[in-house]
This record gives sequence, C-alpha cells and structure tokens, in this order.
Amino acid sequence: MSAPIMHGGGVTEAADAFGGEPKDWLDLSTGINPNPVSLPDIPVNAWHRLPDSHLVDTARNAAARYYRSSDILPLPVPGTQSVIQLLPRMAAPARRVAIFAPTYGEYARVFLAAGFAVDEISASDQLTPEHGLAILVNPNNPTGRVYPPGEIAALARRMKATGGILLVDEAFGDMQPDLSIVPFVAEYDNLIVFRSFGKFFGLAGLRLGFVIAGDPVLSDFREWLGPWSVSGPALMIAAASMNGDTNAVQSAITERKAALEHVLHRAGLKIIGGTPLFTLVEHRQAARLHTLLCRAHILTRKFDYAPSWLRIGLAPDISGDTRLAEALRRADLA
Repeated sequence: MSAPIMHGGGVTEAADAFGGEPKDWLDLSTGINPNPVSLPDIPVNAWHRLPDSHLVDTARNAAARYYRSSDILPLPVPGTQSVIQLLPRMAAPARRVAIFAPTYGEYARVFLAAGFAVDEISASDQLTPEHGLAILVNPNNPTGRVYPPGEIAALARRMKATGGILLVDEAFGDMQPDLSIVPFVAEYDNLIVFRSFGKFFGLAGLRLGFVIAGDPVLSDFREWLGPWSVSGPALMIAAASMNGDTNAVQSAITERKAALEHVLHRAGLKIIGGTPLFTLVEHRQAARLHTLLCRAHILTRKFDYAPSWLRIGLAPDISGDTRLAEALRRADLA
C-alpha cells in the first residue's frame, strides 16, 4: 500500500503536537473559503428519505447553469476524491499516465497503487503516444499555474488522435470561470472535467463534487458509485447555493485574498503563486516558519517535495489577519 499524501487540514493532529484545543487554532492550511455560505432550510423528509430523482435533477440543472455546461448535465458525486479513486478503471492498463506536476498528490498515488506507470511532466510537449491518460489541474494546486481553454482544447485533440483521455481538474476554478474548459466537453468525448463544490462555497464537509463528461463516462461513474451516492440534503444545498448570489461570495473571497497578501507582503515573504483561495510563498526557512506558526496555533501547508514552500489560505476575518501578522512578526525570519 502506498504512503498517505500530506494534505491541508489536520488541526486535531497539529493540536496534539503543539497544544491548544482544535477549535482555537487558525487553520490556514486549506484552500477553502473560510466563510461558508448560509445553508437553506432543509425539510425533514430530505433527511428521512433516500434522495429522490427530482433532487438529483434539480442539482444537475443548477450545476449546468453554474458551470456553463449547456449541453451536458453534470453528475453529482460524493466529493471529487471519490472519483479520483475510480480513475484507474478508466485508463488503459498497458499505457502510461501523464500528470502535469507538481500538483495534487492523490492522482499519482492512486495510479501508482493500481500498478500504472506514471510520468510527472511540466509541459504538453512531454506527452507521447504512450500516454493513455493525462491529468491537468487548472488553476493548479499549489502553484496557481493556469492554462487557457484554447490550449487545453488543443491538448484534448492531441490526446484523442492517439486514443487518449484528458482529465482537467477545475477544483479551484470558480473564481476564474473564463478559464474553464467545460464549454468544450460536448465537442471532445475524451475530455473529462472534475469540479469541486465545497472549496468556493466553504462547505468542504458536505463532500460534494461534479463530473462533466460525455454520457458513456458519466454512465460508468454512476455505475461504479452505485445508487444514492450523494445525500438529499447535499443535493438541496448545492442547488440553492449555485442558484444564489455567487457574486457576493466572489467579492468576499477577493477581499480576504487581498488582506492575506497585504499581511504577507508586510512580513517580507516572497509570493510565488496561488489562486484566489490561497497563496504560495517561498522562504529558505519555510519548515521553521511552519513550526513557529504552529507554536502560535496557526496551521499552514508545507510540502515534502518543495521544502522552501508554504501554502497559506485565507483567514475568515480581520482578527485572523492580525493574528497571522503578529505571529509572522514574532517569527523574525529576516
């Protein structure tokens, strides 16, 4: 069995190591909106009954409007991690898998555990006909690298010519909708898009995502996941949130991101990337800074493959900004 991937979160483990109650920690280790949207009223029967098809249909139609998927109804899934686990079933066993790296580590882990040969690449010209599946996270986690839709569409055409599949993970795409490749999915039957619901709406605990692809791919995922894979309350919350005032959510995230970068600039940290939901900084003493922040009960995300990097998420309010700024001042890493 492959080793587990280091992720953001894990406040309980951090509190065990550095003290304090988990509820008192400032968790900046994730790329999740720190101010979740208000939940709609959920009728009791949504908790009492298995999710009826009309709840699924309502959520799928809301997702189609929200993700600008006019020709395909997105498939709700219990978090995109659930379908990442299923990807080896979709890939040709005799062909290699290409992953645009560095990126979310679960893709490589899942394919390596299934016995696939995995190549981590940095540019599309490193793809070869031996690659039966390519994975691109756009915008990327943690670097924030972006590829324009036209370039991704060209990559899908190239993969199609050799019978390959292109998977595009747009988990952090809500704030940059013009980067989405979703409008091209109906044109390319070898193109699959994963979308995360919980990051932008601040509801990661709901465990909800969407797959956008042609009918054969959606049918496969539906069969592999089995019936009632997404709960009725989750479907209702998704529909209400995606049909709600998302401009207000975007404005709040933009404000929080600006506040974070102001704190980091004043601390003299070098910003090298990120998305609207997190910032990536580089520092020669990043590991020490991570530890010092933990001692202040502030959790950030470090990387074993890039020891000079720290990913820092958004604080929920001004008091969180002030707390981070004070901890950075006390760290004195100049």
